[in-house]
Amino acid sequence: MKNLHNALLLKQLYQLKQLGYKYTDVTPYQEEKIDLLLPDTLKSLQKQAMTCHLCDLSKSRKKVVFGEGSPHADILIIGEGPGATEDSSGKPFVGRSGELLSKMLENVLGLSRADVYITNIVKCRPPNNRVPTPTEAHTCQPYLLKQIELIAPKLILTLGATAYHYLTGDDTGITKVRGTVHTYQKATLIPTYHPSYLLRNPSAKKEVFEDLLKVKELMKQW
Repeated sequence: MKNLHNALLLKQLYQLKQLGYKYTDVTPYQEEKIDLLLPDTLKSLQKQAMTCHLCDLSKSRKKVVFGEGSPHADILIIGEGPGATEDSSGKPFVGRSGELLSKMLENVLGLSRADVYITNIVKCRPPNNRVPTPTEAHTCQPYLLKQIELIAPKLILTLGATAYHYLTGDDTGITKVRGTVHTYQKATLIPTYHPSYLLRNPSAKKEVFEDLLKVKELMKQW
């Protein structure tokens, strides 16, 4: 792009010189400025994300999984990335992990999925459900940060090490950090295990139950 810009500038200067102008007489070619600001509504932001091709995940995805739930939710839940079921449906947490998450919300917090907002660090499925690369996570990060800004949640619940790490920059292991209470911008942040981990390690459900009880106590203060 820089080479194209320089070539157009040089061509215009040569043309102007042939017409008798000196290089200092006119304003040379200026590249049109591009508006890099993201939309200020979730609907417009989602529309833009649906056509995003900024990283390689866009080449293998079936659907962009932007997020779902109340645009004014007090609780924002952030996972790692879409799985196969989510990639096909375009909705977050609709597979077995999603079923477990829904039960956790209903049984412990008394909330439905419609009461919260659910999204992921990356909006497209990584091949074979691998962990997103730093490039993929950071490329997708502006969408997530704008979601947080627009929703303005009171509490953020991060599910798994990947979500916690890429949101906070802290690489502390999830076993050590889960259940701890942090401040993220104007929200309270609590990390816990990802539902997919619980499916593989059912004994850890007790720890997540304890983490959600902390969320419930905080909800009483709102």
